[in-house]
Amino acid sequence: MSEEFDRINDILPSLPAELKTTAIKQWMESVLRRLEHYKHEHHLLLKEAAALLELALWKANLDEDDTLELEANVSNLSLDNTSARKQRRITSGVGVVIKGVLPFLRFAKDSA
Repeated sequence: MSEEFDRINDILPSLPAELKTTAIKQWMESVLRRLEHYKHEHHLLLKEAAALLELALWKANLDEDDTLELEANVSNLSLDNTSARKQRRITSGVGVVIKGVLPFLRFAKDSA
């Protein structure tokens, strides 16, 4: 990105005065397009990071619950393993953690 900023400094001195405004407008459009591309890439990385965080928290919750269940000798074995895992995912508190973490990773839409 710094090359893009330096490019205008290389071009402007050699241009006639009547072409400088057009060159600056084109340069600004180029920079804005590149910034939009980086913002899109950042958004994709955030979505991936949120999914990984959710899965890690769910796994940690499953491991913790498995340990507690073994120690407590759970008497309610009517739930099959799949539904128990789904229930743990819902009640793992992931939504609260992710809502608390993602605002620190996002760019505000107004600050662009």
